Amino acid sequence: MSHWQISSLLRRQIRTMSIDIDAARATVAARIKIELQSESQDVKDAQRKQIARSFVSDTITAPTKEMNEYALQHGTLGDDVYDEPSTIALEAHVAKITGKEAGLFMSSGTLSNQIGIRTHLKQPPYTVLLDQRSHVYKYECGGLGFHSGAAVSTVIPSNGHHLRLADVTENMVYGPDFHSAPTAVISLENTLNGTIFPQDEIVAISKFARSQDVNMHLDGARLWHVAAETGKSMEELCEPFDSVSLCFSKGLGAPIGSMLVGPREYITRARRFRKLFGGGMRQTGFLAASAAYALTYNYPLLPKVHALTRKLEAGLKEIGVTILSGAETCMVLYDASSIGTTFEEVAARAKALPEPITLRPAGRLVVHLQTTESAVDDLLAVIRKLADEKREAGFVKQMPATSANGSAKIYG
Repeated sequence: MSHWQISSLLRRQIRTMSIDIDAARATVAARIKIELQSESQDVKDAQRKQIARSFVSDTITAPTKEMNEYALQHGTLGDDVYDEPSTIALEAHVAKITGKEAGLFMSSGTLSNQIGIRTHLKQPPYTVLLDQRSHVYKYECGGLGFHSGAAVSTVIPSNGHHLRLADVTENMVYGPDFHSAPTAVISLENTLNGTIFPQDEIVAISKFARSQDVNMHLDGARLWHVAAETGKSMEELCEPFDSVSLCFSKGLGAPIGSMLVGPREYITRARRFRKLFGGGMRQTGFLAASAAYALTYNYPLLPKVHALTRKLEAGLKEIGVTILSGAETCMVLYDASSIGTTFEEVAARAKALPEPITLRPAGRLVVHLQTTESAVDDLLAVIRKLADEKREAGFVKQMPATSANGSAKIYG
């Protein structure tokens, strides 16, 4: 076979191989691709209406058109594991307004809390002391034991509202007793079930903790509500704590994100734990810009949320519903049995409306930035009709034996 013939054969084989690999790649690409359904504006409007008529949580709010446009325009394109300008700016800003040295952007409040507490801890044995209703304990999947190897001291507030200094000192492990794991962190929550933790009590607990070389962590997912309601600065609210977790989704309407703030050296160690926990993210500029929008444009709306929540509470009281925890910020906890019905029946009736209202079958009602006044009016009408039906059927209200803030199984 001549040189020319060999060359020609090789060229044909290469062309055939090229055709084969191109076909194979096209087949793989066809299997990989996905076409998401493009929803019409009518469908999106219907989704927003559902959000406006849901009392499940303030996490369900949807980013607005204005927030998305702001995020696309202002969000930078860096990699947060290395250097992401918008995220760095947000971290610095939140650290500044809270009076802390540094901040670390997280994907969720649970991650922020778990890393926040883990970063304080070194060698077991140790104990974290907290309110038995707290999100860190009840709704973070046993993370303190799993991630930190920590024992937990759960305390029931003696006043039914918030932990007092006496509750802490009576349950804290310190001194020479070696039978129990010493308390290393006191973790408080503000707000908890929508209630405001009195600042003077927090300061008293903090002074005692620091006298015993015990760290203070705050689950401040909804601390923005406290600032909006009381007029106290974020710096004043955060000063008693060594670390604070703040959420941009709960209450403020951002799609994703929380911030852990604390001393610079502490945040440097927390960044390593974030990587260890698999929490490092890449192009977070869009998320950081969404959070910046929420701080600038949504935070000022919180007083209106509180006013609408007080309207809801007043309406429930007028109907005769027993309130377990009043409208201090954005939540009301109520007792459905006080009017002879159940949470499940209330939820079913609300869902059956021509324009449905969504409730969890539990005693917590959450008002958020996108809740409409008409949704509150319609919910009160449902509950009023149920109360009238039960009275006509012979129900007589009994005085409750106890009243507790957050005794029911409700999600934080």
